[in-house]
Parts: sequence; C-alpha cells; structure tokens
Amino acid sequence: MNDGFITALNTQRATSNWIDALAQNLTNIYTPGYRENQFRFHTFLNGGYVDEFGHKHDQGKSLPGTSPENMYLEGKGFFVTKTEDNQTLYTRLGEFKFDDAGVLRSKKGHAVQGYILNDEGKVLANSPEEQGDITTLPTTEIKLWIDPANGKYLGKYDEFEVEGDGIMYGKADSGKVKTPLYKVAVHNFNNPNGLIEIEPGHFAETSESGKPVVGTAEIRGGLIEKSNVDFKANISYYQQAKMQMEMTNKLISTNKQILQSALELLS
Repeated sequence: MNDGFITALNTQRATSNWIDALAQNLTNIYTPGYRENQFRFHTFLNGGYVDEFGHKHDQGKSLPGTSPENMYLEGKGFFVTKTEDNQTLYTRLGEFKFDDAGVLRSKKGHAVQGYILNDEGKVLANSPEEQGDITTLPTTEIKLWIDPANGKYLGKYDEFEVEGDGIMYGKADSGKVKTPLYKVAVHNFNNPNGLIEIEPGHFAETSESGKPVVGTAEIRGGLIEKSNVDFKANISYYQQAKMQMEMTNKLISTNKQILQSALELLS
C-alpha cells in the first residue's frame, strides 16, 4: 500500500510539472521566437518523474517584422548576441533594431554579432582554415551609425540590405554602389537540445550542446519567426495530462481512505 501511495504522489508531482510546461507552451503560442517545451517521463520502482525539460528547435513560420532591421532564419541555426557582461546567447528571434549609437540590438538589448568583411565580401581571417570555420573567429557588434550631417549610414550609404547568406551591404547611388560590410553570425550546434535557456528565447551553450558550428540557415530581411508550438499536439497532451491527474488524485484519495481505515482498526 505504501509503495502504491508513493507511486501516486510521484506521478502527481510529475503530472503537475507536465501540465505547467504545457500551459506555458499554449500561453506563448503567439510569442515570436518562442521555443516549445518538450519533456519525457522516466519510470522508477517508486513512481515516475519528468526529466529536465528541453526545447523543440524546429522551424517556426514567418510573419512580417516591425522594422527593416528584423531578420528571419530559414533553416538550422541561431543568431549570436552578446549581453552587457559579454555573455554569448543564441536566439531565433530576429526582432532587431539599431540603437541611437548605430549598434544592432535584439529586443532584449543584446548586441547582435557578426564578422567584418573585406571589399571582396570575405570574412577577415588570418588563414584559409579560419575562413572555412568562422566560428573559431571572434565576432563583433554590427554597427551602422548615421551621420547627422547627411543622414546616411556610416556617412555614405543611403540604405542597407541583408542577403540570404547573411552578408550585410551598404547601398548608395540608387543601388549602383553596393559594399559588403558585415556577415551576420549564424551558429548551430550538433545537439541544440543540450542548450540551456538563460532567458526567454535566449540560450547558452553547454557541454551537452557542444561547441558552435556554422549554421546553415538563410536570412530573410524584414521578417521574424513565429512560435514553433504545435497547438493541436499540445491540446492533446494537455487533455491526457488532466486525465492522468484526475486518476492520480483518485488513487491518492483511495489510499488515504484505506490508511485511515487501517488506523481506525488499530485504535
């Protein structure tokens, strides 16, 4: 009887965690860049528990952004950002905007990272090996300050454009002048499920995720990514979890009644 009671209590706790995670998914179904919580049950002799929650990093659909600085990743990879204390965080949410100093920042205020390019559009590197794996190179903040004297980016470009390969160009003279300036950093991981979420939608590498590798996603300007929550699947899971909770509560109640009856017989 005690084993059944302990099993029921453990299952109740695990199911409660499951319901909380599902509720968080459903609450954030319209939150841009949100990554769906995923979970799995482990079973032991005295009951089950939910393992540490991971995240689903599948592609979310695109939606129009709020500014031309916004970017959408189509494929595998993450944008690279730096916090004020120089911590590297990875995100799929490309809701970016230039601040007053011309630094491209995420909605959280983190500096979006990239690589400086030469006139040929190649990343500045010391060797061909570094060119092949640019994740070994230090990134830099992307900065396009506006000259107050003429209102142009870096004092000479009328506009900027980011192409699919992540290269940011400065454009002038009605597009006749097109100069490569930065390559937006897009990194991926052999095990993205091993990343740890530091703040909503922003992740840090761990020993489980491994070191970053070059991302294969292409960039689409002026768009951002929707939440990747599967609404129908989460509703189905939520119904299952509620049923499991109801059954577990009944089992706990029954065990309590049996225990109470046994105590009364002994008194």
